Amino acid sequence: MPKASRKSSPTRFAVIMAGGSGTRFWPLSRRARPKQLLPIAGACTMLQETAGRLAALIPPQRIVVVTGAEHAAAVRQQLPRLPAANVLIEPFGRNTAPCIAVAAEWIHRRAPGSSMAVLPADHAITQPQRFRRALARAFDVAERNDALVTLGVRPSHPETGYGYIRVGTAMDRRAPMAAGVAEFKEKPDRVRARRFVASGKYLWNAGIFVWPTAAIRAALSRYRPDIAAAMAQLPQASPRIPAKLYRGLPSLSIDVAVMEPAARARDLVVAVVAADFGWSDVGSWAALAGLWGSDRDGNAARGKALLLDTANSTVYGNARGKKVIALLGVRDLVVVDAGDALLICPTSRAQDVRRVVAELERRGWREFL
Repeated sequence: MPKASRKSSPTRFAVIMAGGSGTRFWPLSRRARPKQLLPIAGACTMLQETAGRLAALIPPQRIVVVTGAEHAAAVRQQLPRLPAANVLIEPFGRNTAPCIAVAAEWIHRRAPGSSMAVLPADHAITQPQRFRRALARAFDVAERNDALVTLGVRPSHPETGYGYIRVGTAMDRRAPMAAGVAEFKEKPDRVRARRFVASGKYLWNAGIFVWPTAAIRAALSRYRPDIAAAMAQLPQASPRIPAKLYRGLPSLSIDVAVMEPAARARDLVVAVVAADFGWSDVGSWAALAGLWGSDRDGNAARGKALLLDTANSTVYGNARGKKVIALLGVRDLVVVDAGDALLICPTSRAQDVRRVVAELERRGWREFL
């Protein structure tokens, strides 16, 4: 079959995981409107950008979004071409393993011979054409080898905020960028991150997966039979996942539930496709300098900002020009003005903003959550 026709094959689906509360992007990200529903990285919301990247590969009828009940209406509003039945609604979060299991069951019931890509809604990709090529290669590798495939990003620096993948031996002559996964590594400290990058044997774990739907269902049955068994109880018609069913499931990532044990046991084909497509998980306010661009002093700003004798700072204001944010004689700060809440913290503490959210919750200041 020609490559162009395979891209539009009815057996390929994409699942966008759009749950989560985006607590590290407080005060802009709130419970009612979290990070993935906001235009943080560009003009469109992160969800819209994610769906838009897929459009040339997968039509809206085969894109599935998994989100929380409180965000389902916003998802449908932001993606009007998506069939309403394709928005699967979690009663509450249970991490990525149950989320993916639900989507795989939904797809399997409609297209038993399908393959599926799984990707987060809140990542940024600056080179979408390269991303689509990498995703198409991952589909090919997954389908030819009945494999669980993850995309690995070539590291540009020793990042401590990402997990890593140790690359094994080449596995597919028709896809030289594909190799077996030797090992998944948790987020390292600075010394280990430098060692990983210097070795040339490691990739960043982008949290983007491709596999035959039957393969991930079989893997869940093998490693998490509790999750797999619960999927048979999903309702046939309703996109809403029953709370009673979800409450009994463990809160596990797909990495912990399936990918890591499968790579250790080597009883399933676990592969990685190496790529470089300008990826960032946009994990904190500090990550935005690389997306917004920065001035000669390393400052990145959105909104009306006056930065004098200031360096390496990130500033966000959403007052539509009615308020100026002025910084004088400071460096390495994050300043975010969301109107009813103001965040100021050192850049080095940007990953800890979720602690502010936890303290607001503890104090009962729910109007700011």
